[in-house]
Amino acid sequence: MANNEGGEPTPPQPEGEQECMCTQDKVLQFLNKMADESGIKDLTDPALAEFLTDSDALKGIRDLFHYPKAGTLPDVDTTLVDPEADSIYLCGNSLGLMPKVTAEVMKEHLDKWAKMGVFGHMTGEVPWAHSDEHCLEGVGRLVGAKKEEVSVCNSLTVNIHVLLTAFYKPTETRHKILLESKAFPSDHYAIESQIRLKGRTVEESMCCLEPREGEETLRTEDIIDYIEKNGDEIAIVFFSGIQYYTGQLFDIKAITEAGHRKGCLVGWDLAHAFANVPLHLHWWDVDFAAWCSYKYGCTGAGSIAGLFVHERFLHDKRERMLGWWSHKMSSRFVMDNVLDLDEGASGYRISNPPIHCVAAMLGSLKIFDQVSLENLRSRSCYLTGYLEYLVKTLFGEDSDKRTTKLSISIITPEDFHQRGCQLSLKFSSPIDVIYPELVKRGVAVDKRYPNVIRVAPVHLYNNYVDVRRFISVLQEVAHIVEDHA
Repeated sequence: MANNEGGEPTPPQPEGEQECMCTQDKVLQFLNKMADESGIKDLTDPALAEFLTDSDALKGIRDLFHYPKAGTLPDVDTTLVDPEADSIYLCGNSLGLMPKVTAEVMKEHLDKWAKMGVFGHMTGEVPWAHSDEHCLEGVGRLVGAKKEEVSVCNSLTVNIHVLLTAFYKPTETRHKILLESKAFPSDHYAIESQIRLKGRTVEESMCCLEPREGEETLRTEDIIDYIEKNGDEIAIVFFSGIQYYTGQLFDIKAITEAGHRKGCLVGWDLAHAFANVPLHLHWWDVDFAAWCSYKYGCTGAGSIAGLFVHERFLHDKRERMLGWWSHKMSSRFVMDNVLDLDEGASGYRISNPPIHCVAAMLGSLKIFDQVSLENLRSRSCYLTGYLEYLVKTLFGEDSDKRTTKLSISIITPEDFHQRGCQLSLKFSSPIDVIYPELVKRGVAVDKRYPNVIRVAPVHLYNNYVDVRRFISVLQEVAHIVEDHA
């Protein structure tokens, strides 16, 4: 990494506009190649999934995680599945699995607490008062940022409030916040409240973009066109990096550039993008961003989140929400109640870091130290490509190989540049019967009534066998639903 005027190392500039070079044609070429090598001619044959998994260079990463058995999941019918078999866990977009090393890291700090008490704050390899700072290099690599541009703190929605409080400064002419119509509810509520807190009305200051009629996802050109036509009124463009419902990965770089051309500040909720896809926030010139870490970051339910503030705001003194941890460490304990504001993202912290949450983050980062997100991204593309192939072949409305009356479409974009680990499946009938039957058979996926199931083969611990087993169970459940129709 190059240094920037003697400061923190600058993240390497990404090569080209996108890192993912995968296409569905390449996935099919790969599947056919592996089928030839294995002697398995039918690409839907479960035996091919076994061969693909055995041949996977990253297959060992799964062993670094606790992978749930079917019998340990609630509501599993043990007359239908072997309780000692691996579950079919495809729900890492809601909660990532636990790295085995995390328990060791957490136990170290529990033991330290037991033996040292208060002295643990300032002593040891990871002093609790500085524990968040031990995460910055690893987190910075995952989001493509300099250490001074990131902080590990709070929860996602709290960080959104922290950032919008500082950056949303509406005027009579520029007061609108642009977001997607199906933004995650917490984001929607946070933006509504920020607008009201700044003395504006939601009706005049909140703009929600809708996909074109008959389409499920937003087109990049439509987003950019709206910004170009209405940007003079927009104070903040605030999108999700990956849309939670559809799984659409937005073009962060292009949308950020469009916002800046019109004088808007551009922020991102990266809840579903963090540790899922390579990010280059520094080079993409993003103004600010926030994320949670418990999905693809695998830090545990509701664990500590993070935020990014670009280095152009390093010495910025804008008004913001403040607390003790906004104060520079060098003078924090003078206790004279005269704020010595920390620089960069550190100045957006509020409270001391919760060590048990930080310990979970440190455990997760040990996994990412062993494998690059770029390699995981490639694996993710092939896993979702395999899932896409099986869904279209065995459940596609126009497929002559469909084995059930039930049909499934995929509302996540086909373009690999526009998606991460998640595919959102839209069923031709309601899933109120389908989903419970999946659960009974040890399947963990996420439901969105009336007819969408979100499936996430996570690049860290899922494999081709998990994907194929899911499809087999889905076929079984489809026939059950037909028999009871």
